[in-house]
Amino acid sequence: MHTVENKLRKDLNSHSAKITSECWKIGTENKARLGSARLGHPTARWRRFVAMGTASRRARRLRGKMAAPVSVCHVACCANRVGGGVVSWGREGLLAFGSCRDVMLYQPAARRMVAALRGHGGRVSCVRWARRRDSATETELVSGASDKKLILWQWSGTGVWNDQLVKSVPLEGHTEAVCAVDAVYQSDKPDLNLLIASAASDSTVRIWSRRDSEVKCIEVLQFGNGFVMAVSLSFLPGSNVPILACGGDDCKINLFIQQNGQFQKTLILPGHEDWIRGVEWAISGDDLFLASCAQDSLIRIYKVCTKSKQFSEIEDDSIKLKENIFTVKDTDTTYAITLESVLAGHENWVYAVHWQPSFSKAGGSMQQPMRVLSASMDKTVIIWEPDKESGVWLEQVRVGEVGGNTLGFFDCQFSPDGSVIIAHAFHGAFHLWKQASVNKKEWTPEVVISGHFNSVEDVQWDPEGEFIISVGSDQTTRLFAPWKRKHETEVTWHEIARPQVHGYDMRCLAMIGRFQFVSGADEKVLRVFCAPRNFIENFSNITGIPMEKLRSHQSSDLPEGATVPALGLSNKAVFEGDISAREAEDEETFNTISNQYPEIYFQPLILTEPPQEDHLLQNTLWPEIQKLYGHGYEIFCVACNNSNTVIASACKASRKEHAAIILWSTSSWKKIQSLPFHNLTVTQLAFSPNDKFLLAVSRDRNWSLWREEDSSESGPVFSCCAYTDKNTAVHSRIIWSCDWTPDSKYFVTGSRDKKVIIWGQCDLSVTTEGSVLDSIKPCSTVLDAGDSVTAVSISWVLAPDGRYVVAIGLENGKINFYTWKQSGQEPSAADWTKCVEMDNSQSHALAVKRLCWRHREGRAGHNDQNNSEWLQLASCGADHCVKIFNVNRFAL
Repeated sequence: MHTVENKLRKDLNSHSAKITSECWKIGTENKARLGSARLGHPTARWRRFVAMGTASRRARRLRGKMAAPVSVCHVACCANRVGGGVVSWGREGLLAFGSCRDVMLYQPAARRMVAALRGHGGRVSCVRWARRRDSATETELVSGASDKKLILWQWSGTGVWNDQLVKSVPLEGHTEAVCAVDAVYQSDKPDLNLLIASAASDSTVRIWSRRDSEVKCIEVLQFGNGFVMAVSLSFLPGSNVPILACGGDDCKINLFIQQNGQFQKTLILPGHEDWIRGVEWAISGDDLFLASCAQDSLIRIYKVCTKSKQFSEIEDDSIKLKENIFTVKDTDTTYAITLESVLAGHENWVYAVHWQPSFSKAGGSMQQPMRVLSASMDKTVIIWEPDKESGVWLEQVRVGEVGGNTLGFFDCQFSPDGSVIIAHAFHGAFHLWKQASVNKKEWTPEVVISGHFNSVEDVQWDPEGEFIISVGSDQTTRLFAPWKRKHETEVTWHEIARPQVHGYDMRCLAMIGRFQFVSGADEKVLRVFCAPRNFIENFSNITGIPMEKLRSHQSSDLPEGATVPALGLSNKAVFEGDISAREAEDEETFNTISNQYPEIYFQPLILTEPPQEDHLLQNTLWPEIQKLYGHGYEIFCVACNNSNTVIASACKASRKEHAAIILWSTSSWKKIQSLPFHNLTVTQLAFSPNDKFLLAVSRDRNWSLWREEDSSESGPVFSCCAYTDKNTAVHSRIIWSCDWTPDSKYFVTGSRDKKVIIWGQCDLSVTTEGSVLDSIKPCSTVLDAGDSVTAVSISWVLAPDGRYVVAIGLENGKINFYTWKQSGQEPSAADWTKCVEMDNSQSHALAVKRLCWRHREGRAGHNDQNNSEWLQLASCGADHCVKIFNVNRFAL
């Protein structure tokens, strides 16, 4: 058997066939071995069942050794909060957008993340697919960021995008952050010439050209002290002459035309009365159209055509629009540009304007739909079209947000066929609307990716392993769960609730049972939340978990939902009687000022699919049931024991009295005990799985271990039984993270000094304090993780050979997997085995803040609990991302 396994490892190309052959061989041997037994005899049937089970287990382990050990199951993120240009929808159906330092590729139709392109050292501010004139599928993408450089991403594969097949070409030259970019091919053959225009805060626009696989900056356009915030490239009608439109803070559109190999300023189009935020060209037949938008709330549409097409001047009283005429020397052609229309419908800054993409007609000619999409800070997105009879541009569709803690839209895009539109809101959230198949003027919201828009500080699995909750410095708490469609095998993860929208940056959370949690923020108070009835019903509908399994968590006195009172921070419970009473009052006294602005915004809705952003903002809050006062400074970490009876918390501290750990009872919500020991902030707390120990690690480079003694009336009492000090400490820098092995025998610590150490054994039979202190020593050699360790977590499920599975998160964003098992009395370097070092595209772009294993086998949303092949790990980072990984423990 081992010979076959070794052979399979070497021959990766034919491993599937060999595994099948091995399974067949094992089955044949078992059949021969049991051939003489009577099939109907119970003993024979049992022997055959055991033999077949052994064969399938062997085959599964062989498959595990060949499968990818770690794969990304889910990525929760959103677009960067920058003005127009950070989102681009390609013809292949891929939505490219900047998220922190990454360029993410998302497939809205399949609702899944395809790839993460990593290369920038700063926040991505603009993304653009390189457009082909024949409207063929794009294979290149340009992005710009605050690291002052652009990157040209070139895909060399066929079929599905894979970040392993993407080549990145950095374009360096700007001296300040890049804020806008556009790219277009100068011919239908993309390998001939690519033209790129980029604008930056250094008051320049750079023109880049690629010929023969080499990209060069061919020209720098200076704008003095002005800033260009939007650029767009195209070609003059009936020619290959490039034309560049630049809009900026001078409220004018500058047009540059390439003549004699140089871009020369040809025209200035005045009209806007505030900063120009977006410009975009569209070629329609023999004409060229330019749409522009500005902070004056207006959209202007210009038309460029050859002068020979213009009507000869007639001496009459008809109104004539002013023409701007210019001649291109290279072609000796005269062009006229006129103002086609001014669209006034928005009530606030218009940040983006985009044309619906052109498409190829049956004859091969290109058709440009006369449709424009605009996004504004007035919380609306509008589709504009000219009237079929009069030709006057009119508003055809208006969609957007109503109420909520929002500030309008930064960007918008049409899908390639124009049947779907997506908008990117101020808080990073995507809104997606789909055109109804029957009524073309009806657009309905659809499910789309969502996530935090700032650093994610903590993430936790619920005790049953059915969903995760995360908190971030974007002041929100978000709940993600798998969406299980009826009669479908596909499972995708989505945000289904936003239990807390706070006024302070969130720092930590801990689950108290299945539908209750406590969270800490940059305030001195801990807040406890409980799931309302409406959430539990919708959770059942979306995840497919029957209500019978959730009924124990549902009681008759549960509120329907929650709302935040005006000028308040506490989520107030809303009961069924409150809703009906408000509706009755609204009908009678709507005219009074107080009732025109009601406090209760919650509306109970029964959902069968994940909610959209509007619903998440207002209808998925959880009521706050308790506040815990006692800390003197901002809360930094919190933990709950596994029996859900005790909460431990700590706050930021620079002195010993403030660094004390406080224990709280979950039954009375009263303070049980204060545990002073550390001199600086306690960075993480962890209860042992058997609840007998509490571990604390701190900025003072030490850890302390607290053991449960005899319980009092108020709750368990803990005493310090082991610790490190300046004489016994191994870590030389701040200890960021800690965790326990599932048997409560060992614990692990990870520090900024790049060290990971496993300590033990924690023996409950030892009674005297001195003996415990002496017995707990490093059980492992010091593991050098290669970078500052910011998160560690040990799986509750062991590897197949009985070793502990340890995940280590680093400050550079990487996540590495190790296994460890004590082999002898003395620590040995051989006890550590490095299993997986995740590549950059799978890991985080910035520091890993927290790692958390699912406490049971299998994958959430799948019925594979009995299949011990899979484990799941949740992670969060300073790159705004929450990720869930599927880990094949047979492949570790």
